[in-house]
Amino acid sequence: MKFFLQRVDFPKNRKSLIADIVAGVTVAIVALPLAIGFGITSGLSATSGIATAIVAGFVAALFGGSRFQVSGPTGAMTVVLIPVISKYGVTAIPVLGIMAAAILLILALLRVGKFIKSVPDPVVEGFTVGIALLIMLQQLPYALGVEKGNGDRTVVAAFNTVRDALNAGLKWQTISVVALTLFIKFNIVKFLERLHIKPYVPASFSSLAITSLVVVALHLDVARIGEIPRNVIAWNLPTFDGSDYAGLLIPALSIALLAAIEALLAARVADDLANVSKADQFKPNQELMGQGLATIASSFVGGMPSTGAIARTGVNVRSHATSRVSAMVHALTLLVITLFLAPIFSQIPTAAIAGVLIGTSFRIFNKATMLEIFSSSKSNIAVFLITAVVTLGVDLIWGIIAGVTAYLISKALIKKFD
Repeated sequence: MKFFLQRVDFPKNRKSLIADIVAGVTVAIVALPLAIGFGITSGLSATSGIATAIVAGFVAALFGGSRFQVSGPTGAMTVVLIPVISKYGVTAIPVLGIMAAAILLILALLRVGKFIKSVPDPVVEGFTVGIALLIMLQQLPYALGVEKGNGDRTVVAAFNTVRDALNAGLKWQTISVVALTLFIKFNIVKFLERLHIKPYVPASFSSLAITSLVVVALHLDVARIGEIPRNVIAWNLPTFDGSDYAGLLIPALSIALLAAIEALLAARVADDLANVSKADQFKPNQELMGQGLATIASSFVGGMPSTGAIARTGVNVRSHATSRVSAMVHALTLLVITLFLAPIFSQIPTAAIAGVLIGTSFRIFNKATMLEIFSSSKSNIAVFLITAVVTLGVDLIWGIIAGVTAYLISKALIKKFD
């Protein structure tokens, strides 16, 4: 593992640098409402979510093992944090984060990360499809302009969200914003190429910018990002006195495992999306080390445990990022927005961001690999479907466990009856 930057970690030329800057700004715009939402949903605060995205996002990009990974607060992480905050209060989170980070650093030193590269392709593809569907379903409240429906599971919450939206009456202006965002995202590059204009701005950024201008020009009644907290970075020394270390050990272990699995698989998916050669693929143990250091840094500024975020990472890849600089730019852009540009960015419609993430989810699907799986053995198809269904219906960790278990059972049965 290396802990210093090399020439290969930076953009190769001016064009690549520009691509990284634009990609980083695009991801920051998408990440901002997510950071605010996850901070509030976890039981902490919007400030905590943004601080995590800025500090952990920058540190993970600097020390991690992936060129494309964008880290920060995630929805899966909030599920673990909510019961901990309910029982121990928000003051326990910095200590919990450091405990989880210590476990991640130990896993990195033990080189446990290398095992993620042994996960079979049907499991990874099933996990990817499950994640893509989860991202889509999580955008329904923003896409329909309603509060999130009741339910601990994403599928249940999505069903209740749609039901509530239908009962309240569909908000066609909000839905139109989503449709416009998707239309621009999928067609603007083709349109510019027909005009013999080579676009330098990614489709995600273009769709957000154009849709936001349309909403403002037409005075559409749709939800916006809203108030953005300022002065989010503040030194907050964790209080270790009186901490229930025994009680926090299991949640810390859960957070560490979740962070490891989500980050490593997101990095692997990012390499697949970017068609990275085998020699240039992410370094799993270095990525674990980077995530551990990121969560430690976040814990000292009032943030929460972080991990690689596949939705933001997907946007980063699809925005033509070339190096880890794009993720650093994402963090710095968030800092600039919160300090100087909050009033402008607070007017971005949440429905437009939902449209970008829904569009990114469509493009996360690796059609070539899926076709290859469905044209192979029935066992591979079964493993793929089991992983996707459990990831979607239960959670990420159980999806991986179920997929790997199904794969091992199928291989054992094939060997037995051969």
